[in-house]
Amino acid sequence: MKIVIALLACLGLAAAASFHKTHEVKIADKAFLEKQKFLFEIVYRVEDPLMFEEYIKKGDKFYFDESYYTHYDIYMKKFYEAYKAHSLLPKGEFFGQLVKYHAKQARGLFNFFYYAKDFETFFHNVCWARMHVNEGMFVYALTLAVIHRHDFHGLMLPSIYEIFPQFFFNSKFVYEAEKFDFEMWTKMNMYEKEYMDVYFKGHKQGNMYQSSDYLYMKDWKMWQWWKLMGLGEHWYSENKFILRENIHEFNQDTKWQQMMKDVKVLYMPVDYSRDLDFYNEESKLSYFTEDLGWNAYWYYFNLDYSFFLDGNTFGLKNDRRGELWLYTVHQLLSRYYMERLSHGYGDIPEFSWYHQIEMGYDPQLIYYNGIGYSYRKNYYEMETYGNFEMLDKITGFLKRIHNIVETGYYKTADGHMVDLRKPESIEYIGNILQGNVDSMDKMFYQFWYMFAHMYFADTDYYQMEVYPNVMLNFETMMRDPMYYMFYKSIAQIYFKFMHYLPKYTKEQLLMPGVTLKHVEVSELVTYFDLVDFDVTNLMNDKMVFHEGKFVWDKSLYARQMRLNHKPFTYTYTVESDKPEKVVVRAFLGPKFDEFGRVISLAENRMNFMEVDEFYYELKAGSNMITRNSKDFFWTVKDRTSYSELYYYTMMAFDGKYKFPLDISEPHCGFPDRLILPMGWKKGMPMQMFFMVMPYTAPSTHEQFSNFDYTYSCGIGSGARFIDDLPFGYPFDREIDEYEFFVPNMYFKDVPIYHVDTMEPYYKYKGYTNYGHFDYTFFHDYYTKHFKF
Repeated sequence: MKIVIALLACLGLAAAASFHKTHEVKIADKAFLEKQKFLFEIVYRVEDPLMFEEYIKKGDKFYFDESYYTHYDIYMKKFYEAYKAHSLLPKGEFFGQLVKYHAKQARGLFNFFYYAKDFETFFHNVCWARMHVNEGMFVYALTLAVIHRHDFHGLMLPSIYEIFPQFFFNSKFVYEAEKFDFEMWTKMNMYEKEYMDVYFKGHKQGNMYQSSDYLYMKDWKMWQWWKLMGLGEHWYSENKFILRENIHEFNQDTKWQQMMKDVKVLYMPVDYSRDLDFYNEESKLSYFTEDLGWNAYWYYFNLDYSFFLDGNTFGLKNDRRGELWLYTVHQLLSRYYMERLSHGYGDIPEFSWYHQIEMGYDPQLIYYNGIGYSYRKNYYEMETYGNFEMLDKITGFLKRIHNIVETGYYKTADGHMVDLRKPESIEYIGNILQGNVDSMDKMFYQFWYMFAHMYFADTDYYQMEVYPNVMLNFETMMRDPMYYMFYKSIAQIYFKFMHYLPKYTKEQLLMPGVTLKHVEVSELVTYFDLVDFDVTNLMNDKMVFHEGKFVWDKSLYARQMRLNHKPFTYTYTVESDKPEKVVVRAFLGPKFDEFGRVISLAENRMNFMEVDEFYYELKAGSNMITRNSKDFFWTVKDRTSYSELYYYTMMAFDGKYKFPLDISEPHCGFPDRLILPMGWKKGMPMQMFFMVMPYTAPSTHEQFSNFDYTYSCGIGSGARFIDDLPFGYPFDREIDEYEFFVPNMYFKDVPIYHVDTMEPYYKYKGYTNYGHFDYTFFHDYYTKHFKF
């Protein structure tokens, strides 16, 4: 398992880990384990009544008195008043982080958690809220508190897709998991095995199967691997190991084998949502847009820099929150555009409030209260909602922000003048576009972003109970193709601001005495692999307690295919006249558009995604620097599952295991497996850009000692970035190609290949275990083709 976890910055941003060597792993003490056990148990099957007697007793009251808090504000008072008036969002109702009333109540509840003077107060409040507050609001406020309380560093909650699998898996799978009955499954599995063995043996002809058995595969896609194996969409016993890219770091450990030997592990094949009723070209990208890691990344980023957390109190201004939010949007759009290109699609379509949205979307999700998510048909007209008052407010804001960017200055309500022709003013623009509490003139700008998402979901200002809609929550909105269209319109304001800044000159870009002679890049290969996601929270089985301790004896997993890539390396050859402290940046971008035309650098700069950035000390002469994709500071592997983490905690609690604080990947990392877009069999032509530049330490680096990057993301520390250069430098400003190219830069054409891991199945070669999951095949195939 990982010994040290580097501080993870957001997309394309540098980290303090570049400066530090590994050091001793911290081991959890008893007090830490008690808190960790509590956090894991309090969100177990959160939509069901609380079953832990200890917590039920502790939840007998909520500390509303001001003396129990370090700060007491209007949102806490309003929450208390709403509770007394029985006007809190009821349990079982849909909770939307971007529904105005829901967000206000969630902010009050979060403040009660965050500002609690001690853990005892926090403990009582959380137990009470678990029993009395809406489930979605409770998890949202609790997650925010765990992330931002300084005395909670190292503590973790399960991943959002483990707490609420309903937001990530289609309704068919959710129904199957919720009605799962182990005793009945055992009997049915035995009968079915006898029947299926006879059926498949009877239909086998040599090493082939009759074509009639494959008729139902006519709409087969890569991620429907279970069809080719002859498996049905129901539960199977998992007697080998949990599938995960880094599982070998765990299942070789005797402690892991010991703790999992008595757990009944089951899995079910899961498909991505397919818009069968509203089919359009975007459906081909569902493996990417509905990827759990992709959606969870955006969810956690918007908790780290929540729109209602002020920059001073939470230190978010230290992290340049406005610029960071805008740049992250830009990088996500760049990554999505590259995935579109891999399928022959072009630019992200333009968004308009007054024209049809060509791409419809049916999420096929169901909320835990049984209500399905709203869908949007193809060629949908936004303005037909009829809520013209809200539409006028939103479009009026957009006109206002375009006008002030073009004008170059902004006069606030109190008469203060803000110069928008300075590079640092991007912070103001970012705060306004996120609609956060640090925005200039909050009355004008704070709620525009929320109103836009409410309008998409046909939700009114004063509505409390609303229908589920993917655009109302951060963990679901990136499933919808309209998300990328709308956020492209936000990114265009970012680019417009940069348009007015002067282009970088050759003197600014040049690093005298340093030449980046060559960069050698290893082969880039993508493929689809299999992974198990823990969905035990969906199970409605009776909870078992033995001698007062909760017995976790069954775990359910969703087995799904997802995009991945082989680890790759690149080696720099850098020549320097003298010893130099430098920062090295690496970007990935397209070479051609969907028609095969070369994209000019002046236009293409907006499509590059920063993949790596690190600090290095050059020596005089020639320097060889090798960098592996596993070293990227901002990416993470698969997180340890909920079931495993709970067992590790209980073993440590009983003194049978030393619980390291870096046992799981941090919440703020981008999935390593999604760095590269899906390649082509013949090689998708792309390009990489590398640059060496002088290192200048930012003033915030004095705060490095304030947190331990082995288990903290450093949110609000001001120490997440390697230097003070603008995010995306040197592609942040428009490019003059006569001035841009300097010896400390290097462009490299790179093809990205794709290997079809399912090819032996649909060609009927070398596969004889039809009707079963063939572990031998996958082990042998991956060992042969993907030597890591």
